[in-house]
Amino acid sequence: MPKIGMEPIRRKALTDAAIEAIGARGTMDVTMSDIAGRAGVSPALAHHYFGSKHQLIIESVRALLRDLRQDAEQALKNARTSRARISAVIAVSFSDKQFSDEVVAAWLAFYVDAQRAPEIRRLLSIYARRLHSNLMSGLSPLAGESDAERIAEGAAAMIDGLYIRKALGTGPARYDAVALVEDHIETQLLEIRGRTV
Repeated sequence: MPKIGMEPIRRKALTDAAIEAIGARGTMDVTMSDIAGRAGVSPALAHHYFGSKHQLIIESVRALLRDLRQDAEQALKNARTSRARISAVIAVSFSDKQFSDEVVAAWLAFYVDAQRAPEIRRLLSIYARRLHSNLMSGLSPLAGESDAERIAEGAAAMIDGLYIRKALGTGPARYDAVALVEDHIETQLLEIRGRTV
């Protein structure tokens, strides 16, 4: 008989294990047995909770998005200025948790799988819209709507590109990644200030 209250714990263990397994392999080519073994449960229990590997993968992407959203909300709550909001979004994107090797490799695998999995593509578009919105919340008061859109797109492209480079083993360290995106933002804001003087 299953223990009461264990389902949420086991579901989280399975989504964490899926991210770990996919990140370790750098591909979606993992089995429910691989994932269940990492989570310390039987493959039958993994199937019971999620039905299929595909459903477990989708829930794993959702789990990553929830973590990222919660981290961003907390960081933005503590940001006192518009410029601090931008820095908070950048810092969260490259936090130890988000920019770990296995999480970055898992994100890359999810992006590749999104080419043929509409549900994963939909979840990744939610991520992109949320990142854009969070960046705009700090940029719009400083740069105006049009310039803020352009700067936010550039910053988001840099963040995604730095994740890809990290997954390929050619990217900068976490602090250097933050500095590169911050430099992009500051250069763009300085240019706008120069135009208005």
